[in-house]
Amino acid sequence: MITPELLLRAYAAGVFPMAESAESDAIHWVDPRRRGILPLDGFHISRSLAKDIRRGGFEICADRDFAGVVAGCADRETTWINADIFALYLDLHRMGHAHSLEMWEDGALVGGTYGVVLGAAFFAESMFSRRRSASKIVLAHLVTRLRDGGFTLCDTQFLTPHLASLGGIEISRAEYHARLAEALEREGRF
Repeated sequence: MITPELLLRAYAAGVFPMAESAESDAIHWVDPRRRGILPLDGFHISRSLAKDIRRGGFEICADRDFAGVVAGCADRETTWINADIFALYLDLHRMGHAHSLEMWEDGALVGGTYGVVLGAAFFAESMFSRRRSASKIVLAHLVTRLRDGGFTLCDTQFLTPHLASLGGIEISRAEYHARLAEALEREGRF
């Protein structure tokens, strides 16, 4: 059985959990050979994203509806978030180790991301968007929050084309573990 404490030790060792599907009872540990990260000094804001941010009409909040963000991330045709993983992240949130950043528009949650915090490392788990550019806007605010809070590592696990368009890169497992070790020696404030 995976406990919140075991999950935190796993993150500190550089591995994270995934289920095959929402219906799967099995959880496996992942330590990719190539790791996606979002360099906090290299986030790319396109002209159209900057325009969307300036246009406004939304509110960015932290931890207002953590469970709603995880549910939003799991609400897709294929997901790695099963009931056990969902419950574990709720436990980490109650313990102060998991946080969400949310985009609200007209009283509705329209986008968000969540992740785990250890030291000065933020392990971004997933994100969702119910309106155009919501996930990009949330990530722009997340990067600012992490930089301002003294974080040195934003782990995205894998590099997707979406993350690459925002400045995400892939690094080797060895380089990732070295950066993680440095981040764990510091303290970030979410």
